[in-house]
Amino acid sequence: MAADRLKSKVSSAFKMHGLVLRAEASKYLIEALKSVNEVELEDVIDSIIDAVEKQPLSSNMIERSTVEAAVQECSRSCDETIEHIFNIIGAFDIPRFIYNSERKKFLPLKVANYPEPNLIGSARDKAELFRERYIILQQRTHRHELFTPPVIGAHPDESRSKFQVKTVENLLGSASKMGEVIVLGMITQLKEGKYFLEDPTGAVQLDLSKSISFLMSSYFHSGLYTESCFVLAEGWYEDKIFHVNAFGFPPTEPSNTTRAYYGNINFFGGPSSTSVKASVKLKQLEEENEDAMFVFVSDLWLDQVDVIEKLHVMFSGYSTAPPTCFIFCGNFSSAPYGKNQMKSLKDSFKNLADVICEYPNILKSSRFVFVPGPEDPGPGFMLPRPPIAEHITEEFRQRVPFSIFTTNPCRIQYCTQEIIVFREDLVNKMCRNCVRFPSSNLDIASHFVKTILSQGHLTPLPLFVSPVYWAYDYALRLYPLPDVVVIADKYDPFTITNTECLTINPVRE
Repeated sequence: MAADRLKSKVSSAFKMHGLVLRAEASKYLIEALKSVNEVELEDVIDSIIDAVEKQPLSSNMIERSTVEAAVQECSRSCDETIEHIFNIIGAFDIPRFIYNSERKKFLPLKVANYPEPNLIGSARDKAELFRERYIILQQRTHRHELFTPPVIGAHPDESRSKFQVKTVENLLGSASKMGEVIVLGMITQLKEGKYFLEDPTGAVQLDLSKSISFLMSSYFHSGLYTESCFVLAEGWYEDKIFHVNAFGFPPTEPSNTTRAYYGNINFFGGPSSTSVKASVKLKQLEEENEDAMFVFVSDLWLDQVDVIEKLHVMFSGYSTAPPTCFIFCGNFSSAPYGKNQMKSLKDSFKNLADVICEYPNILKSSRFVFVPGPEDPGPGFMLPRPPIAEHITEEFRQRVPFSIFTTNPCRIQYCTQEIIVFREDLVNKMCRNCVRFPSSNLDIASHFVKTILSQGHLTPLPLFVSPVYWAYDYALRLYPLPDVVVIADKYDPFTITNTECLTINPVRE
């Protein structure tokens, strides 16, 4: 490509992002891009711009040093060695991105000028927790075909099929009765016995009597509508009350659609600087190892003799073809927490190590991941939950070298596959806290899966029901949607696919 044409292309791409290259920076970049294939040029320029925007910029004028750092980062393509094929990512190691509504993109924490998260959260952290949940769902909803503005000159029928999402502020600012409107907001109970719809612009009291009468109709969409859930509420505003005809959840979005808008940002975490979904090498390795197998077991009560016997049976069956990984979820003891539990648990892991060592093929070839349960030793019931203490697991880790004790929830990346594992008795909690329990369809598992995927969050419940470290709430997000979500719940086992995301509840041991 001619130098003048290349310079024009580079300059235009940067200007589209509100950035201007200094003369020295432009000269350096054109020299660096001369050898790039014209077919790949646009993708390479986009990658460099992304790398530039990740840096702490003081202005929109880009210096040569900034461009050099971006080019070096892009040239260091992910070294896809064995370490990058399989990764366990703890909740406290997940990268945090902040959505910038002006630039319409997600920015890393430092670029967005946000403080590093802290377990002892501030009042701002609590406010940001709900605001960030709202913003993610808002921008996702506005991209959906039902809520995008009609194209100029479109057929009248197409325009009528579009909907506009209002804010609570629009309702409160209206002097007279409004017609039918749709509002995105969070269901909350600001006064005992009275529900409100809240968003960053305000809160309005709800009248749910009409929506309850519509419960059996198609207007009341499936799902478990609990406090702290974000909903699309349809109704009219009169006498300072929003009269709701129907509820619906924000529309879900496949991960490939999300990534089409935000590029190769690595939301999931892990060693790769970009999303593993964009890696051709990892995709090829995945196809070559299509027989890779993961085994999930929940409530592995290691202090029970019959459980140890069943583990012998399981390991014996897998000994000739060891799985890639065993994921064991707590609770790891059948007894409630007490003064002797730590010693008992340490002995239980010693017994488990004895069992695993009896099967050398599995010991050599398989990895073992341990996710703590709500009643395992740890700091209360706050989420995310740290790994089981090292002094309990030290002997086990020495005898079983390919073992990882991680957080709850945790993330697993295998080649291009993204898996989230969460051990929590969540289904019953959500059913107990429903604003209105669904009676039209008793498939509770489907309602549950629809809810967490629509909310883009593992625990869309009030904080007094499911406490969360405010500054680490982002570690519980389901955005973009992963390939697999494992909910290790005491509820009946299920396997449900929704929006190209497989959600499973494994069998309890």
